[in-house]
Order: sequence, then structure tokens, then C-alpha cells
Amino acid sequence: MTRTTKIVAVLLLVGMTNLATFVTAFAVGAAAGNTRLVSLLGLGPSTEPAAAGTPASLADTFKPFWQAWDIVHAEYVEQPVDDLALMRGAIRGMLAALGDPHTGYMTPEELTISMTHLDGELEGIGATVETDAASGYTRIVSPMPGSPAEAAGLLPADLIITVDGEDIAGQDINTVVSKVRGPAGSEVTLEIQRTGDTDLRTFTVTRAKITIASVESELRPDGVGYVRLNSFGEKTGDELKRQLRDLLAQSPRGLILDLRGNPGGYLDAAIKVVSQFIPDGVVMLERFGDGSEKTYRAESGGLATQIPLVVLIDKGSASASEIVAGAIQDRGRGQLVGEQSYGKGSVQAPHELTGDGAIRVTIARWLTPAGHWIHGTGITPDVTVERTEADRAAGQDPQLDKAVELLTGN
Repeated sequence: MTRTTKIVAVLLLVGMTNLATFVTAFAVGAAAGNTRLVSLLGLGPSTEPAAAGTPASLADTFKPFWQAWDIVHAEYVEQPVDDLALMRGAIRGMLAALGDPHTGYMTPEELTISMTHLDGELEGIGATVETDAASGYTRIVSPMPGSPAEAAGLLPADLIITVDGEDIAGQDINTVVSKVRGPAGSEVTLEIQRTGDTDLRTFTVTRAKITIASVESELRPDGVGYVRLNSFGEKTGDELKRQLRDLLAQSPRGLILDLRGNPGGYLDAAIKVVSQFIPDGVVMLERFGDGSEKTYRAESGGLATQIPLVVLIDKGSASASEIVAGAIQDRGRGQLVGEQSYGKGSVQAPHELTGDGAIRVTIARWLTPAGHWIHGTGITPDVTVERTEADRAAGQDPQLDKAVELLTGN
């Protein structure tokens, strides 16, 4: 796995900063004879002298863990126990104790699932999700455009209560994802708690093979250029540049950048995207745990830095989408239309683990050019326009209509 920094809002239904401590702790366990787990991790007792006091304190700290490990192996009724499952559970529990829903462990299979929306093809219902810390249930961040989830009527902020009749309260999000995903043509039934509803809603969704275009664009009949970003993958920046070049050659009256329902992706892609619309200067700040900061500036050569611009956002616009929207708003480059965005202001880095899976760890906060941290609150649009369930059912899009009005005066 590459060490490309990511801004990930969610998992798809479709570097650990304290890793040295973790490794050392398990090596201490090896000295007590717990060699099977150490073998699974590819570790062994350290031969290097540790700092004064450190081995003893780690040994004391981990005594209850190894005691529990030994009791399970000696007394649990179903033997032999699965050491790999115990090791994975231990890592999950350790990361969950941080209280950060964006830091977590992924098996190799789960890692593949989590990356599929950036690769452009998947089988499932086509929605991005996260854990709702308050309820313990899984919350939909956004259905993907044209997906079975969108067609069935699932909306951002819907809580998944049951999957095929099974209550999923407190289940790990990767477990929930594996239950919702499945082969194209099969069905899954979800019970949903929607904001403002007293009763649950039931949705039976037919899974499908979903191909996701990272960038879509067209010149509308009214002369306005329309660009939709569905994700921020490795090729998004180059694809956007290609499509912008073709679109601008047709002399549009203005541009609409649609980031609705876009859950984010790679940080590098976000910088490349926003650089097409902002000619220079600061577009994002990254603040680390030690108080240090990194400043990101627009890359030169943007194609659409002068044309009138409106950006569409909603509650499913997260992470990298918010970096782009926040920079455009703070720098006065264009107007934001729609609804309050999701509110994810943290940066994650992936770390491949020796022999099994990977972890994603929150390594920093990101801030808009004006220094705003939008985590948990989101970005407020310049012009608030709601798109209701009735609008969707009728095929109406008042948010898009407002963007056109701002650009054309009609």
C-alpha cells in the first residue's frame, strides 16, 4: 500500500502514530510465552535495550491483557480458539478506545471494499456510511448518484437499524458493510430511522454492479457548464482537467461544480481539483498533534480560475469535497448553494500491518484558508436551498435551478 495521505469520510457499502508502542507491547507478551500471536504479527522479542523504566511499565500495563489471553486459551469452551480473530479483535478494540470513528482496523478484504469507490467499480447498493457514535448504528453519509440506494429513496443521515431483520446496534462498521454488500441481482432489506420520523421505514434494495465515473460534465442548453465530481480518486485531477478543457472550449456562460453526495477521497486529489478554480494562494491548512502546521497552496495552471462559478453542496458533501468548497468560499472565488455540508475536518493515513490488514489513523486536522475547523459542523452555503423528498420524487432540483439563476440571471 502506498502512503498516500487520504481524507476519508466513510466506508463504502459497495500511519498509526503509536505503532512502536503497540509492537513493543506484543513483544513483551512474547517474553511471557505468548508466541502464537507474535508469530501472526511477524514480531519477536526485542533485542535492543529499551529506555529506563519502559519495559517494566509496558509489562505491567499489559499483564491483564496476557492474563485474559491465557485464560481464553486454557478455559474457553470452544477449542482451539482462532488466534487471528483474537489478534484482529485486539487491534479493533485498541483503536476503538481512541473514540475516533475515522481511526480503525481493516482486514485485507475490508481494505479492498473501502477502496472500491475510488477505483470506480463495485457490487452493492452504492452508498457511503459511517458509525453514528451517539446511537451505535450505521449512518448513511450519501447514496451514490444513479445507485440502487439512491433509486430506492435512501437519504443522507438515514440510520440503518436492521439488515435483513438483524439489529446491527453496536456492530463494527466493517461487519455492517459486509452484510449490506453482496452480488449484483440479490436483495437486501434495510430498516431505516429517518430524522424527524417516529416509525422506521423499510427499504428492499436490489444490489447491482455499479460503475462510478469520477468526473461527469456537460454544456447545458442554457449555456452553463456543469461538472459533477463523484469522488476524489487518483485520476480525478487529470480527468477534471481534461473535461474542463473540452467544456471551456465551448465558451460556457459560467460553471456549476456539483459536490453533492461526494464523500471525499485523496487529499492530493482535492488540492488538484481546487487548483483548477483558484489561481494561487492558500487553499488549506493541516494542523498536527504537536501544534505544527502545513500550508497547502493552489498549484499553478488552473483552467477555470476566472469564469463565474457556483458550487453545489449538501449534507453528503464530506471531507475532500469540503476542502474544495471551503477554499472556494473563503477565497471569494464563487458562491456555495445548497445545504450544510457533512462536517469532517480530519486527515487519515493508511498503514499496512505486517502480515495482516491495515489501519487508518487520524493524523491531523485540516482547516479552511481562513482557519475554520468545520469538523462536526460543516460548511454553511452562501445561499441555502433545500431539496426535499418530494422534489426528488418529482425529478425536481431547486438547488441546481438556483445555481443556474445565479449564473444567468434567469
